[in-house]
Amino acid sequence: MGGAVTEDGAVTDSAVLRARARAQCVAGGVRCAGAEEVVARVFAVQAQDLEAAALGLRARAYGLTRTAVREALEERRTLVRGWFMRGTLHLVPAADVHWLLALYGPRLVSRAARRYRDLGLDEGVYERAERVVVDAVAAHGPLTRPELAERLARVGVQPDGQAPFHVIRRAALAGLVCHGPLRAGEPTYVALRDWLPPPAGPQPAGDAAVRELVRRYLRGHGPAAPGDFAAWSGLPPGTARRVWPDEPGTDEPGTDEQTKDDQRRDVPGKDDSGPPPDVRLLPAYDDYWLGWRDRDAAIPRDFVRAVRPGGGQIRAAVTVNGRAAGTWTRLRKGTVQVSMFAEGPDRVAADVTAEAADVARFLQS
Repeated sequence: MGGAVTEDGAVTDSAVLRARARAQCVAGGVRCAGAEEVVARVFAVQAQDLEAAALGLRARAYGLTRTAVREALEERRTLVRGWFMRGTLHLVPAADVHWLLALYGPRLVSRAARRYRDLGLDEGVYERAERVVVDAVAAHGPLTRPELAERLARVGVQPDGQAPFHVIRRAALAGLVCHGPLRAGEPTYVALRDWLPPPAGPQPAGDAAVRELVRRYLRGHGPAAPGDFAAWSGLPPGTARRVWPDEPGTDEPGTDEQTKDDQRRDVPGKDDSGPPPDVRLLPAYDDYWLGWRDRDAAIPRDFVRAVRPGGGQIRAAVTVNGRAAGTWTRLRKGTVQVSMFAEGPDRVAADVTAEAADVARFLQS
């Protein structure tokens, strides 16, 4: 299977796309029992837009509700929203938060150093601001960004603009605060030590942490190459190559039996009549479009701009067996409007209608 993906991540066989779609739980009939199971399998769900992230979980699970997603985040606290891969907000398993912060925190803080200086956040100012944030959430949290900005103004941090955000984000990258429950749709922040228990045991660090991240990545994205992992993780390509397993894929430790079976069946070049249609409505900015270096491989060439119009925008898309087949938008009252790239078989049309109805159900749940 490795021969179907080049070193820099170019896809050379459609079977690779089918295997990846199964690994991402968006094709082959693969769905999970709940939000935690989805994230355990794909490891991370992009969550700049929390509603879109929840819709991405829905597309990969059976009968998921918005209430169940909220409970996982706010009551069971089995999922956590934070800045990890590429410095972007993701949902990750709570058990992995501490080693991910150790891996990404220093890198992302270093990368943002110039921005901190531009905002007047030198080390002296930041140390005072950090103490304000930590003390405030410990004593009065959960607190929203405006509530923290009001307190930060007392130590010289301008409440308008991006300075409060960067103070909060840096405190989160240091493992001091994290996202808490939504309040009237607005994020709040809490003390990480109060929100999550300490790690249950030894945590991977250094190259061991990168190897663990590779292992999790391959489970939810394989088959893939080091260039794919570097594009997804935001880590240097050289780091990816240094720890890359000799034989990634079916023998990758921790890969579940369903994924192994999926990958064995999808041998590149195998002559088959193709899988039955599996339709999903993926939200905007879904990880399925961001998990590899070639981010247009699953989009028909004539319709790349329909899904990725430019400026970093990624539209909500309809997929059939892991390939983009249309786009969709939410209308008022939770209804969905679908625009297919081309007319398809009656069964696909019926499945699109059913998926659209399930999105509406989810939005009202």
